Amino acid sequence: MRFSPTEIAGVVVVDTDPVLDDRGAFARLHCPVEFADAGIDFVPAQTSLSRNTAAFTLRGMHYQTVPHGETKLVRVVRGRIFDVALDLRPGSATLGRWTGVELDAQDGRALFIPEGVAHGFLTLEPDTDVLYQIAPLFEPGHGVGVRWNDPAFAITWPARPQVISERDASYPDFVPEAGPGGR
Repeated sequence: MRFSPTEIAGVVVVDTDPVLDDRGAFARLHCPVEFADAGIDFVPAQTSLSRNTAAFTLRGMHYQTVPHGETKLVRVVRGRIFDVALDLRPGSATLGRWTGVELDAQDGRALFIPEGVAHGFLTLEPDTDVLYQIAPLFEPGHGVGVRWNDPAFAITWPARPQVISERDASYPDFVPEAGPGGR
């Protein structure tokens, strides 16, 4: 595995090194030892799948509140997405900044997202499946978010969403004094 830091501390692009032969390919997607050697303490406790039938489906920008913050390793197992990580960590030098990367099923690239960083994606193809490895276990009732098009963040999405949940579309504007999700 190859680990490439992004401009947001702790957000890391993870590339696989598949072994190719006549049968196809084999690649290691997660290894606690390799992650630890790269300075990332991540042992998944849960694996989830997001199935998206339509192109330009937007999910996000989600995160879990303290003390139930999550770290995620996100990859596409079918289709293609534009994946976004948004730093909402109080005191972070990159608070309010975002980074985006295209992930697709062909190259096996993943995005590691640390606690306190909101996550969202826009599907770029129909029938796109997104696999999440998460730690610690998801804690219901602590999920919050910020709006995908909040001008405070100016995320540059590659296309306008065609499918979005009412919840994701109606998160309030970010107000620094109130914190993420506040008015």
